[in-house]
Amino acid sequence: MSARILVVDDDRSFRLSTAELLRQDGHAVSVAATGAEAASALEGQHFDLLLLDVRMPGIDGVRLVEVLRRRGQRIPVLMISGYATVAMAVESLHLGADDFLTKPVDPEQLSARVAELLALRPVADGPAPAGLVGSTTGLAEVVEAVRRVAPSEATVLVTGETGTGKELVARAVHDLSPRAARPFVPVNCAALAEGLLESELFGHVRGAFTGAVADKEGLFAAAHGGTLLLDEVGDMSLRLQQRLLRVLQEREVVPVGSSKARPVDVRVVAATHRDLAAEAAVGRFREDLYYRLNVFRIKLPPLRERREDIPLLVSAALQRLAGRSPAGQAEGCSPLAMRILRAYAWPGNVRQLFAVVEAAVIRAAGERVEAQHLPPELRAAAAGEVEERYKPPADQAAERRAILAALAEADGVRSRAADLLGMSRTTLWRRMRAYGIGDEEAPTP
Repeated sequence: MSARILVVDDDRSFRLSTAELLRQDGHAVSVAATGAEAASALEGQHFDLLLLDVRMPGIDGVRLVEVLRRRGQRIPVLMISGYATVAMAVESLHLGADDFLTKPVDPEQLSARVAELLALRPVADGPAPAGLVGSTTGLAEVVEAVRRVAPSEATVLVTGETGTGKELVARAVHDLSPRAARPFVPVNCAALAEGLLESELFGHVRGAFTGAVADKEGLFAAAHGGTLLLDEVGDMSLRLQQRLLRVLQEREVVPVGSSKARPVDVRVVAATHRDLAAEAAVGRFREDLYYRLNVFRIKLPPLRERREDIPLLVSAALQRLAGRSPAGQAEGCSPLAMRILRAYAWPGNVRQLFAVVEAAVIRAAGERVEAQHLPPELRAAAAGEVEERYKPPADQAAERRAILAALAEADGVRSRAADLLGMSRTTLWRRMRAYGIGDEEAPTP
């Protein structure tokens, strides 16, 4: 992911070497030696990320972050310092910095942090192609398939696990088709009993059954000229499968209780989480219907196979929530919270992710979504990955930096820092004393 990055540091050697490292990663990099130079550059140019030294003559890094946020500039900021204290890190993060590293900076760690922060950039205004959010190969293939099949009249079968966004794909096929101005009608075949589903799909005439006091138009008729989504079609009974097959073959429906066929012009998109080929092999799904539905297949990958899309999906969820109500406002998502979200397996896929983000936004109450706003099961599942990041190195100087970083991430709360480091609070206290990290460096709220 290429980006425009501004590196600000009064140490010429560090400034130039860091710029060269980032250029090797494919980024366009500019440099500044002072806060004043950086402020001037930021007024006239757009940057996707700011790498900022804390201690500089004139306008230091902390004050520059404060100025940027007052201007309303939400550019991601990675603070870097060779004189780090917890108080300094906490102040930087509270003023609006997104992450904090101490010198000397490991090149691989820097590249990884830069990639994480760039992934936190909000998605562009307006809908993503075909209404789908993501940039991984798996999703790109889905988007390309939607674009190819949408202009045709082919029946589409969308497969994937529950919560992957099958209805979204069906809507995208409709919206990009010549039928876009006509109705899009979805129906969940698993949510209705057989008799009710039959009536809903094909309609009925007065007196067809008890309670049928008037003629009713079915969903096939309601979708005339447009698109009908048969969601979870694999749950349809064999008897209804036979009726559906006839509609697809003859392009006409017969309402329940009637013998008169009515022509319909409907494009069918079917969706299922089941393996219909396997279901047909054991007699639970009609093989001839499977071939009718499987004219063009689009398979959605589960979220665990496209974790790189999670920051974009979270950003999209935050934007959607912000438009609903004041309770939906949030200033973004912290790097640690995002690492936890990316580490989780998401058995409920995108639907579950959006629900978790909505609950986290409510808990955040207008502030940035932090790790503590996420459900305990997500934090527990990601504990190994988070612990690995803060695992104390054998080198004592590096261990001291790790403790400072963990305290900064935990806003000075020692119990949380101890959890991140994978040690008890007592052990953390003893090591803080051994390394001379006192109350002035590690305030406990």
